[in-house]
Amino acid sequence: MQRILIIEDDEAIAAIERDYLEIDGFAVETAPDGESGLARGLDGQFDLILLDLMLPGLDGFAVCRRLREALDIPILMVTARREDIDKIRGLGLGADDYIEKPFSPSVLVARVKAHLAQYERLTESPRPRHEISLGGLSVNTDTRRVTVDGRDVGLKNREYELLLFLMQNPEVVFSRETLYERIWGMDAMGDNATVAVHINRLREKIEKRPVKPALYPDRVGRGLPS
Repeated sequence: MQRILIIEDDEAIAAIERDYLEIDGFAVETAPDGESGLARGLDGQFDLILLDLMLPGLDGFAVCRRLREALDIPILMVTARREDIDKIRGLGLGADDYIEKPFSPSVLVARVKAHLAQYERLTESPRPRHEISLGGLSVNTDTRRVTVDGRDVGLKNREYELLLFLMQNPEVVFSRETLYERIWGMDAMGDNATVAVHINRLREKIEKRPVKPALYPDRVGRGLPS
């Protein structure tokens, strides 16, 4: 049984999330604030964390940063904030995606299932030893090691899958919607900011000048929408 941690200070929302997830067979725990949520997230063996941004005490941004430093599991932000800067900040701290309040419980469950399925595919599927190289950019699909001109580049799961997908499809231009469907495993239910932030983070790691991409612009770069 897969385990979900809900970090949410609104008891009514936490109860709705818990009830719908439990109906679908998940084991669910809740935490009412940032401090207890962080402690439980670090101590427990959870498969996914639903994290509210507006928490008393330690806010969701700080919790996300601390969790991501220690865990490599899906973290979904749940937020009533609609400003792109808040979404971008959360994604930049390591969240995989976000869900806006108010939300449909069925959509929440669908998003959770999709992220869990995608995470399992990334971490459990056996991969033959293989290396893809474009100039000085190299990806080993067995070890998941990424190097640029011999320098190791550390990528999170989504960043790695995004880069690998683009390198496997050189010279092809993809829309953000297509990338979301292929990498996040859902039918474009996310916002463009999710894809855009991950692309920017990827560029920052493989480009010398991220604002003016120059690394293999006719190959990997063509697949990265601005």
